[in-house]
Order: sequence, then structure tokens, then C-alpha cells
Amino acid sequence: MKNPWSFLFFLILGFPFTALSQVFEVSSPGGDIRIKVEAGNQVTWSVFKGQETLLLPSPLGMEVSGNRYPGRQSRLRSHYIHAVNEIIEAEVPVKNRFIENHYNELLLNFREGYSLAFRAYDEGVAYRFITAYPENSLEVIAETVAFHFEENHRLFWPVESSPTFQSHYEAAYRDIRLGDLAMDQYGSLPMLLETRQGTQLLITEADLYDYPNLFLFGTGANSLRGVQPKAILETYKRGDRAEVIASNADYIAMTRGSRSFPWRVMVVASEDRELLENELVYKLSSPCLLAETDWIRPGKVAWDWWNANNIYGVDFRAGINTETYKYYIDFASEFGLEYVILDEGWSASTLDLSTGNPELNIEELFAYAENKDVGIILWVLWNALDKDLEATLDRFAGWGARGIKVDFMVRADQDMVNYYERVAAEAAKRELLVNYHGAYKPSGLNRKYPNVVNYEGVKGLENSKWEEAVSPWHDVVLPFTRMVAGPMDYTPGAMINANKENFRAVFTQPMSQGTRAHQAAMYVLYDAPLQMLCDNPSNYLKEPEYTRFLAEIPVSWDQTIGLPSRVGEYVVMARRQGDVWYLGAMTNWDTRTLEIDPSFLGNGTFQIDYLEDGPNADRHAADYRMSTRTLQPGEKISIKMAPGGGWVAILKPVP
Repeated sequence: MKNPWSFLFFLILGFPFTALSQVFEVSSPGGDIRIKVEAGNQVTWSVFKGQETLLLPSPLGMEVSGNRYPGRQSRLRSHYIHAVNEIIEAEVPVKNRFIENHYNELLLNFREGYSLAFRAYDEGVAYRFITAYPENSLEVIAETVAFHFEENHRLFWPVESSPTFQSHYEAAYRDIRLGDLAMDQYGSLPMLLETRQGTQLLITEADLYDYPNLFLFGTGANSLRGVQPKAILETYKRGDRAEVIASNADYIAMTRGSRSFPWRVMVVASEDRELLENELVYKLSSPCLLAETDWIRPGKVAWDWWNANNIYGVDFRAGINTETYKYYIDFASEFGLEYVILDEGWSASTLDLSTGNPELNIEELFAYAENKDVGIILWVLWNALDKDLEATLDRFAGWGARGIKVDFMVRADQDMVNYYERVAAEAAKRELLVNYHGAYKPSGLNRKYPNVVNYEGVKGLENSKWEEAVSPWHDVVLPFTRMVAGPMDYTPGAMINANKENFRAVFTQPMSQGTRAHQAAMYVLYDAPLQMLCDNPSNYLKEPEYTRFLAEIPVSWDQTIGLPSRVGEYVVMARRQGDVWYLGAMTNWDTRTLEIDPSFLGNGTFQIDYLEDGPNADRHAADYRMSTRTLQPGEKISIKMAPGGGWVAILKPVP
């Protein structure tokens, strides 16, 4: 008789080990959103909202050195579910001073030396890998990130095209269908999808450090796949700022073996307005590392570059010189603006940051600004700063600078991510603010280092100097897309405004598309703890009442409420600082009348100072009216906006 065990032994040896599939679930605190995780040969996750399937089973995994594949063929050691309900007090409040951080977390620990954490919030979901490998240097060859959807959803696609992922990350969003995105087409984050039921799904990432950015490629079907830029081994320069990648590694990151990796985030909103309030990226990111933050002073900035220093009505030649910047400082001081930026051209050269250009007396200018209680922020090329980072920042701090605007990074690889953090840390040691331009989107660094007060990574108003892409439609897409990731330096404030028919791009005397009230509303609607007044001080000085109205609007908020809004159509928000409320609204190119329920104000009486489109704003976009009246308890607020229009109000309680 043959031994029956020999056949079983053959089966065990002849076939690969297959992990037993186990299913786990975790729900949001309110119970409406549910994550389902299946851990077997391949870990997958799916997401549900009530009876709606938001995400079909989608694989997640990594490939790391040593032929290890977290997320595949792994053996579960233990699992835990725990709840967290806490209040985060923001060091620099962007939307809210006090942020509720309430979630349920599922933690899966695997015998192969890694864990997976899944978090369910009432406003979204996220997952991340956590590794506990002994190596000091671990190669991450690739990461599997995929989002499989049930249907061909509407997609707001932030268009990117560089094969090397080098970009200013100033995406013009396109309104398409998910299936229209081909396999060779990709976008930067955040990326917004809308289901047939009207649920909004915004994909981004949080707590990004020592690791490359994530980009999403199409598949030609109802799914997206993640790709990250490979680590860069060698580059060479073209001119003072362009950088050519000469060679890449065969891995995306060389990092510590024991660490947590970025959160893969999917914001979930039943109504469009909920996206305006969402702070999931901030909640998921590392807490503040700075012992002292009282020195961090958000504020408004008189900016020179957009208006090409084209001041007029003065008795000196305008330019990048001492007299011109004293004029900017005088303007900032008169209207209570906290800062002036010295943009490109202030230094001896773009690569020599040791002194000012021959027409600029640095010591005299800083002394003048100090006497006027106006801070100076200095623009720098990232590579010039990096050449001698600590010594350069020491010099700037010694002059009395209050911050730096770091520009033209135009990369999203691991080394560049590390550069952002290195600059933030060194700047904080010298009590310097940081504003990143030519930059990828925020991913939580502004919580870890709150001196990081703004990011570009947005197709902002500067683009109107050379193209027509920055339209009122674009303006009412951004709050639901790019702004969900974090603050954005759109740089509003145009004083020359144009209707659809008469806009033209003029580099040295630029204008905006849409009305003056549309521009003014951005000061309430756009998150920016460092907010520009982009236009010529000479133009602002001609309209002092309007300029004082803008200057009175804060840049940091105690509370933010999204009011009924629609992505790509119109946006309405209420903000509070102290006991004063601020309302803002913008529309696309459609005329729009709205009625706002002011129940969030409570039962008090308010004085409302408001700025609205003038009666002829549909023909002359700079036409606006300013009015004051009393708002009685429960009284509705009626808003009428011209094509490309806006509306903004300051509401003060009446004693």
C-alpha cells in the first residue's frame, strides 16, 4: 500500500504558500463610511458609504530590498481596532483654530515585519504602511497604489505631462470622465471624482517625508494607478534654474527600514460644500516639532513681481531699487500690511545672495522697513539657497528678514521632499517664514513646521500675464480641489479687471478675468496664511476705501463654514475670527443670485459692510459698490453676482 502522506507532502512542496484570506472592517465614528480590508495573497481595501460602493477592492503593496513584498503573501500576526477623539489646536489656523480629530483605526500587524493602518473618519478614509525592518538603508523599489471604481465617474483632472515628473505643478483642471484618461496620461494631486449619486471623492496624500510624491495615471477604464518618480542620481544645470535629470536609480526611495510611509487619502463628501471645510491632510500629518511658535506671524504682503514694479506718480525711476521698495514699504505701512516681498532681481545675481544689486541698499532698506514695522521677505532660487543653506539664512536673519520665498524647485522626488523639510527646519531656527513656489502641493509639512505659511503648486493669477487659463471657472474649481490639500498662494488682488470678451494677457500691466468683486472675495475664500496683494501700490492708493476693506480681512481663521456651493459653478464660505464674521462668494461666467441662510450667526444683530458687483460689472468688470446696513436676527442675505462676479462682506456684532 502506498503511503498516503507522501502525496500530501508533494502538494505542500509543489505549490507556493497561499495565505488564508481574512476580512476586517472598520467604520467611521458616525457609522456611514466603512472600510473593508481583505488580507490574503494580496491585501486589498474597499470603501462604502451607506449603500454606495465608493471603492471596489483595490490592491496595495510595496516592493522593498531583500525580495520583500509588503501587502503580498503575508501572515497576519495580530490586529487591533481603536478609537481616537481629540481636539487639535492649530499653531497657525488655516481654516479652524480647534480641529476635531475623531476616527476609528484598524491596525494589521504582519509577521514579515510590517503593519498596515486604516483610518475611517466621517469625512474620509486613509491607509499607510508602517515598517519595522532593521536596516538603516532600505530601498523602496516601488509602491502599489490603485483606486478601482464601480463606474466611469466625472473627474477633475489636474493635467501633467512631463515624462520626468518635473513641473511647477500648476495644473489647469479639466472636467472629463475617468475612462477618458489614457494609460500614458497622468495628473498631480489632489484629484477629484464625483459619483453618479453626487458623492465627491478627493484623492491626495498626507504626512509625506523622506519619500517621493504620488502621481495618478489613467488606465483607460474606471480606475487610477499610482506612480512615483525614481530617485535621482545625477543632474546638470541649464542656465541658473533649469535642471536636467541625467540618471535615475532603480528605486523610488532609499530610506530607514523602520518608519511610517505617507497616508493615501480619500476625502469623502456628501455635498460639495463639505470639501471647503475638510482638514484631513492636516489631521493625518505629524504634529508640530517647534518648541516656540509665537514668533510666527501670518499676514498680507505687498508683492512686486506681478505688477513688474510699475509704480507711477513718483519723482524717481521705478525699478528694483531702494526708492521703489521704500514706496512699497510706505504703502504696506499705511494700510497695515505685515510684509513686503523683494522678488527676483533684488540680489547681486540669482545665484549670488550675499548682497543686493547695485541699485539696492540692503542695510538702508531693512532699517527703513523695521522703522515702519513692515517685515521683508526675500525671494531665492532653491539651488542658490541650497549651495550654502545655513550661512545664507544666517545672513538673511542678520539683515532682519522675516521670511524667504523659495522658488523653482520643479521636482517631486525623494531628495526634493527632503530639501523642503531641511529648509523649513533651518528657517525655523532663525525665526523665518517659508513660502514655497515652483512647488508641489502641501502634504502636511505646514503642521510639522508651521513657519511654512504657504505653497504655490497652483495655477494662480501670475499666469494671467501670459495666458487665459485662469478664468472664473478655474477660480471656482480650486477651493474644491487644490485647496483641500492645504493653503495656496494664488496671489489675488488684481485692480485691472476684464470681462470674458476683453481680457488679454499683458506681462507688464496684467489684468484678471472676472470682476473686481470676484478678486476681493478671494481674500475670504482662499486659504493663505501669507496672502498677497499682487497689484501695483499706485493702483491701490487711488482707491483707498477699497484697499482698506481688503486689508481688514484676516488671513488666519478661528472657524470656517462651507455654505451651499457647487464645484465649477459657484462657491460660498463663512469665516470667523474672534466675534467678527466674513462672507465670500464667487461665480463662474454665469450670472447668479443666491440667498444665504445666516443661522450660523446666532440670534444677534450685525452691521454688515459688503462689496458687490456694480450695476455695470457685466460690461466693465472693475465696477463695484460698497455698502453698509444692519442685518437683523434671522434675516436672509441676498447675493447677486455678475458673470465672473463675486461678493464679500464683513459682519460685526452690534452691542
